[in-house]
Amino acid sequence: MDCRLCRAQLGRCEHVANRAVFFDRDGVITTVILRDGKPGSARYLSEFKLEPGVRAPLERLRKAGFKLFIITNQPDIARGLLSRQTLEQMNQRLIAQLPIEAVTVCPHDDSDECPCRKPRPGMLERLAAGTHVELGESFLVGDTWRDVRAARAAGCVAIILDRNYNRGDDADYRVGNLTEAAQLILESVNL
Repeated sequence: MDCRLCRAQLGRCEHVANRAVFFDRDGVITTVILRDGKPGSARYLSEFKLEPGVRAPLERLRKAGFKLFIITNQPDIARGLLSRQTLEQMNQRLIAQLPIEAVTVCPHDDSDECPCRKPRPGMLERLAAGTHVELGESFLVGDTWRDVRAARAAGCVAIILDRNYNRGDDADYRVGNLTEAAQLILESVNL
């Protein structure tokens, strides 16, 4: 079936109904916080800001029929540097401001060996199982090697946003920003 026909009849392409785009949070959806020259997460609501221009590419993907999710490692919870209440307020802001279905968080540190902590694929697998998403037909947009490895472990296409702190990270695709990532995804499924 021609996807243009789907869009004409349904307003969206039914062929992407079981596809998703997973987004890392910090450095992709929200502004990364540099501490001692290393990228990190906001710990306070006053630091928590959306990346400029993030809404429009998400709306394009959602309109095309993709399910959109944010998946994020937040080890500052385990380290006692971020409160669960503040994290929940951040998640609620994302859900209120963006066309996403859910925000999934791994609050553990590396030493916990949690199966959902990226680079492990647990968050992706859990979301896919609960929403009938086909991981092999889906994408993960991130900004670090952890995102790339999680995507590969889950069978997703890995797209990395070019940042000065990830020059050596190897993904299936490297793009300059979220708008380019959305365009690449839409072109790859002929939408």
